[in-house]
Formats: sequence, structure tokens, C-alpha cells
Amino acid sequence: MAKDDYIDPNALPLTADSLAEQLAACGVSAGQTVLVHTSMSALGYVAGGPVAIVQALLRALSPSGTLMMPTHTTDNTDPANWRHPPVPEHWWPIIRQHMPAYDPRVTPTRLMGKVAELFRTWPGVVRSAHPAASFAALGPNAAYLTADHTSPEDWFGDRSPIGKLYELDGHVFLLGVDHGNNTSLHLAEYRADFPKKYVREGAAMMVNGVRQWVEYDLLDMNADDFQTIGEAYEAANNISRGRVGRAEVRFMRQRPLVDFAVEWMEKHRNLTP
Repeated sequence: MAKDDYIDPNALPLTADSLAEQLAACGVSAGQTVLVHTSMSALGYVAGGPVAIVQALLRALSPSGTLMMPTHTTDNTDPANWRHPPVPEHWWPIIRQHMPAYDPRVTPTRLMGKVAELFRTWPGVVRSAHPAASFAALGPNAAYLTADHTSPEDWFGDRSPIGKLYELDGHVFLLGVDHGNNTSLHLAEYRADFPKKYVREGAAMMVNGVRQWVEYDLLDMNADDFQTIGEAYEAANNISRGRVGRAEVRFMRQRPLVDFAVEWMEKHRNLTP
């Protein structure tokens, strides 16, 4: 979205203060543990941009709450699997040999947006060690959420930050995005019983202090039905949508959403094509 598209002379700019008030009206409150997926451009004009958005989220949660965001680095994967865009096959060995090892301190996010990219560098934030599917968090539960996320094949399983958010009965906040961006539904993919496929993946990692290219088998995940699942869950549970600025938002507990998605996938993904 071009900047001119969200400058509305009939509306006041959003600020950290006004955003915090609107977040609270949507149900975000002190002490919660919340995974946030956000699109800054969907909100409208924000004075302070991503800084103001992070400030507002932290203010709504208070120091007793925990904020988590996805900080994925999906360019640290096997180039043989890249589709958006693909790269020539004769590039593959060069990329595998020279891709810098994932470093939670410096490796930038990919396709996560300005808010998540800023949040990973926010003072006090801790980031998980997964080379492709890391999460960053700040607050009392941050260390627990991000610890031991080291097995390459466990992107979004029970030991991942997504699985630990489930254990904590935390919340999901879709701020200007829909369920197509709802990473928690991948936990349901890991748990649900339906025919699954696996792909050979790889990543540049530090192993015992040495940079190595590590190959592993990864669940072939598919988000094509996530929007359908999310809308079905909202309808079945009377989940009301709110607004923050110009953005439609969805705020919900993660655990019942994942449980619903497991049942939905076991019913619908087991159907014979």
C-alpha cells in the first residue's frame, strides 16, 4: 500500500496512546501471553510507525504480559524448494555452501513485515534458535516460549513456541491480517491424523561452534484451507471481530482454536479427492 493510500484527512493519525486504547477494547489486557501477526499498512497512518505499534502492544499487555511475534527466516532453507522466486539449479550448491548460519542476534526476518523486524531487535527481546521458523518474545514467559527451539524439523510442533503458547493457554491476535497468516494452525497440522507428506529441507546452522549445512525431513505444510478453518471456528464460537485503526482484527484464545482445527483437518483432509 502506498503511503498516500492510508493518509485520510478526515481521520486523525494513530498514536501509541490511541492504539493502546483500541487494543484494550479488542480484549488485549495486562498479564496475557499473546502471539501477534500484524500488517502495519492495514492500520492506516501511525505516528511513529512500527515503534508506536510495539509500544502500544506492550502498554496494553503491561510488564506482566508477554508479547510474541514470528521472526521467520525462510530464505535459510534448501534452494531446491524455492518457488517465490525459484533460482537456477546451478546456484543451489553455492547457496548451500555459503548461506550464513542463522544467528538470532543478526539474521533478519523474511516477509514478516516491519513490525516483527523491529520487534526482534527490541531491548530485552529473546529469539528462538530455529534456523527458519524462529519467534521473538518479550515478557515473563518469553524465555520459556523461545527455549529449546532447536530441532530443524520441529518448525511448529509441540516443542516449538507455538506448542508452548498452547500449553500456556495464550492468545492469538491477528492485527490487520486473516487466518491465512495464523501460524498456530500449523500446530494443528502437526497434531492432526491425516495423510501427510514430507520434503527434504536444509539450513545453514551452527553445530558445536561450526557452520554446517544441515539437512532434515520437514512436514509438507499447507495453509490453503487456513482461512476456511478460521472462519468456521469464528462462526462456531461466536468470535466477534474488532477494529484497530482501519484494520479488521481477530483476537482469540489459541488452545480452542487449535483443538477445533485438529478436528476439522482430520475430517476434511482425510476425504478422498
